[in-house]
Parts: sequence; structure tokens; C-alpha cells
Amino acid sequence: MTSPATTDLSDAHPDLVEHCEPIFRDFGGRRAFSGPIATLKTFEDNPKVRQALETPGNGRVLVVDGGGSLRCALVGGNLAALAVQNGWAGIVVYGCVRDTSELAAAQVGVKALAAHPKRSERRGLGDYDVVLRFAGVTFRPGEWLYADEDGIIVSPKKLD
Repeated sequence: MTSPATTDLSDAHPDLVEHCEPIFRDFGGRRAFSGPIATLKTFEDNPKVRQALETPGNGRVLVVDGGGSLRCALVGGNLAALAVQNGWAGIVVYGCVRDTSELAAAQVGVKALAAHPKRSERRGLGDYDVVLRFAGVTFRPGEWLYADEDGIIVSPKKLD
């Protein structure tokens, strides 16, 4: 499934979309992806990320607010494989990822701030389906996220 270009959507809907600050890097095997947003807020702790990706993605994008931490990774190769297996379109992490060659081979979109070799804690803390705010954008569950090499935009509804 091909996602519309963020530049075209931005031009066509300038008063509707929000534009993320350009702080994210591409790590996944798919550079362009889109879908309804599912959210998770957690800090340096990833069991809830795994739990989310173990559920049917149905073409959604998991947006993880990791507090912008650069001290450990919240997503790695095993979680990317789960995302592919369960039909997630992508993962956006306001934090770090690891296993970058495995992420690059996985047919899922992955955007994050940076790579870090250290794994996160495993306390099982975090909240699903909450409104998140980072990178100058508000992410609401059920709204739409579009991502490609030019960046990330968010819309309250699906765009054509």
C-alpha cells in the first residue's frame, strides 16, 4: 500500500494538518507509511510497547512517547518483526531504537530520534490511548499519521 506524499498532503490541506518538527530519522524497511494513530506513553520501559505490537495492528501506526529519552532503546528488531506479523503500518518513537539492520530489513515504517544499543527497563509501566504532545504536534488516538522521507504530518481525518 502506497501512502500519499506528505508534501502533497501538506500543500492540499495547509489548514488541516500539523507538521512534526524534523527531529526523526528513518529506521524501518518502509520509508513511507500511514494509518490511524494508536498511542502509548512510557519512559525507558518497553513491555507495553511489546503488548501493543502483539495485538492486531489493522494498518495503524503506534506512536510511542518515550519522553525523548536518549538513554536506552524502546524498540528493536524483535518488536519490528511483531509489528510486521500483526499488520502495523508503522511505529513512531519519541526516543531511541536499536538493532538498526534488523529494523531496516523489516517491512514496517519506523521513525525515532536515534539509535542506542542499551535495552530499556522491563517494569511494565505506561498508558495506552492517551493524547500525546511532542515535536510540535498533538497525537490523538484515531487521527491519521502520514510519514515519508520528508517528515511526519498528522490530520484529524484520513486524507486523499
